[in-house]
This record gives sequence, structure tokens and C-alpha cells, in this order.
Amino acid sequence: MDDAAAILARADFFNMCNDEQRRMLGFASDRRHVDADDVIYRAGDTPEGAYVLVEGTIKARNEGVEAGKPYALSEPGSIVSPMALILDKPRPVTITAVTDCELLFVPRSAFLKLIRQYPDLAQKAAERIERELSGYLNALDPLKRKMRSK
Repeated sequence: MDDAAAILARADFFNMCNDEQRRMLGFASDRRHVDADDVIYRAGDTPEGAYVLVEGTIKARNEGVEAGKPYALSEPGSIVSPMALILDKPRPVTITAVTDCELLFVPRSAFLKLIRQYPDLAQKAAERIERELSGYLNALDPLKRKMRSK
């Protein structure tokens, strides 16, 4: 449990939680080993939570018309699909292990239970998601302008 809480402490997303909240999430989370080339989840799947990278390298690849260059994550503490902690919507990317990986799976149900118990945490989570969505939308602005000019 303390090991899981320490992993969560390295993940930027969980900075909104205090030590006790990270311990509670850590207790509900589980470590998973994934072999190189295994798919963690596919585009279109609805993840039941998020993953924190403990060790290894994973890659994310958009599918369909948005397919572009895949990107990799290898920084311990990187969180995969933090929005899956709040939303049960299909993911737009396929996540695959590049190397053997150790991940910590944080269930959505545990995170939602925690934010119901701690309204201040719910507010912090809402603010974080709003910032991230604003960042995504701002990144799309140049693309929207290009499309209008054609």
C-alpha cells in the first residue's frame, strides 16, 4: 500500500491529493506487469481507470482518421489516460508496451469514491480537467484557423 502511495506521489496528476488520499487510492490500486508488445488497451475501449507508469516504456497511437505519429512515455510517474478516472468514454488511442513494463492501475471507482468523500479534492480535480481541456482546445486553434482559410 505504501509502495503504491509512493508511486502515486511521483505522478503529477495526483499532486492534488494529500498523503492520506494517496494511501487510500494506493490501497485500491494494483500493480500490473505487461510484457513488451502487449496492448494495454485499444482505441475504442472504455478503460475502467488510469495507469501510472512505474517502469518501462509505452507508446500511444491514435487510430483512424486522426492517426498520426505515435508518441512514447518512459518517465516513471507518467499517467496514462487520467480522464478515465472521471469519464467512462472510449479512448481515442491504443496504448502498447514497448518494453516490459510495470504499471499501477488506479480504478475509476476508487477515485470517484474518494472525490465524493472529499469535496475539496473534487474541486481540484475539476480545475485540473478544465485546465487540461483548455490546453487541448488552445492547441487546436491554429488548426481551426487553417481550416477556415481554405
